[in-house]
Amino acid sequence: MSKKLWQPVSIAGLVFFRIAFGLLGFADLLGSWGYHHLYQGTYNPDNYQFKYIGWEWAVSLAEPWMSLFFLTGMALAIMVILGYRYRWSAPLFATFYTYYFLLEKAHYLNHGYFFCWVAWVMACLPAWRAASLDVWRKPTQYRAQIPLWCHAIVPFLMGMVYFFGGIAKLNADWLLRAMPLKLWLAGKADKWLIGPWLELPSTAWVMSIGGAAFDLSITFLLLFRRTRPFAFAWAVAFHLTNHLVFNIGIFPYLSVAATALFFRPDWPLRFWRWLTQRWRKASTWHERWKQRLSELTLDHSPIWQARPRNQNYLLLGFVSLLLVHSFLPLRHHLYPGDVAWTEDGHRYAWRMMLRSKKGHGHYKILDIETQERSHVDPRDSLTPRQYRKLWTHPDMILQYAHHLRDQAAERGQKIAIYAHVRTRLNDGKYQVYIDDKVDLAQVEWQWWKPASWILLPISEE
Repeated sequence: MSKKLWQPVSIAGLVFFRIAFGLLGFADLLGSWGYHHLYQGTYNPDNYQFKYIGWEWAVSLAEPWMSLFFLTGMALAIMVILGYRYRWSAPLFATFYTYYFLLEKAHYLNHGYFFCWVAWVMACLPAWRAASLDVWRKPTQYRAQIPLWCHAIVPFLMGMVYFFGGIAKLNADWLLRAMPLKLWLAGKADKWLIGPWLELPSTAWVMSIGGAAFDLSITFLLLFRRTRPFAFAWAVAFHLTNHLVFNIGIFPYLSVAATALFFRPDWPLRFWRWLTQRWRKASTWHERWKQRLSELTLDHSPIWQARPRNQNYLLLGFVSLLLVHSFLPLRHHLYPGDVAWTEDGHRYAWRMMLRSKKGHGHYKILDIETQERSHVDPRDSLTPRQYRKLWTHPDMILQYAHHLRDQAAERGQKIAIYAHVRTRLNDGKYQVYIDDKVDLAQVEWQWWKPASWILLPISEE
């Protein structure tokens, strides 16, 4: 099996994905800059931002530097699309996108996390060695073939997303009650054309069972030549439906592009040849490209990704990648309680569209010295999205309590902070979420220890 990973295959599939990946990265940064930053002020350094624990050093910048940051990231995405100075533009783009991802935890989405992984993987691949400005400038850099592993690693990651997304759907709410799809689809009746279908009771069940079946089987169906075309059509229909119903950003397009890599690596080349026979402009470009490549004697020395001496190190990297992406989706079993309630192990685990949570609350403040009591409603200091996420994520509840503690310390006060929070999961009743007798100012987050101040729900039976 390991020898097969180094068999030479066409570079065309990887080049296709480089272009699609760059376009999607550009679109994501453009949308976030225009809407979340310029319109909502999410990345204004004067506003409070929820940070990923351990990554608090990632801070936003004052204008005009924050806009310049986004524009630089978009420029790097264009360079990736064009394959220009790829060996440094790709890792720089990965750095910019990862930094952007780390700026606001309330905006966590699985597609952003997945995109970070793909960005760093793409920075290590020879995706610029064909159909790129780098090769146009220096044709000796051209390679028609790459090791199979360079083509297979992105669909491998996509397969992990599919499979563990399916494993996560094997729970009673999703399979036996079609929750939370029943709740979400009930509010989609006004959608053009498809609205009447979405509000049918049976639709939630079809999407629930069908979604679990899709995630659990699609990777295996894509691996076999006979079932691959039907599986790909199913994947396109699945992601198109998600886009139309839920509007979840670039994730459907990213998934389709990555899923297309399950086909033979030379499929974009075969499509291009078909196109040049029917479109004169494409034929002209093709001839100019062939002429450019023929101007110099090509270098046939192996690229570093194909050198035998690097195989053991690369195999170690593959195994590490497999272990990480197998452990993270299953780590919630190390904690007591339902992960959908406690959130312990929810992020980075491909638990997509699995629960609907709502909450409300406030903080009670006790001045240790004067014994004066007050309460704080964070609504005015947070964006609507931050405020909505706050009362359903214990780590964010604790972080904002520490923010209030630190603000008081700057004023020379020492305070105790108690969170009064009520939260509901799916169609359940609101229940007390945080132990309001615990002083959160004295609590520190612990990575692998269950938080005793998160109260487990009381059975409603």
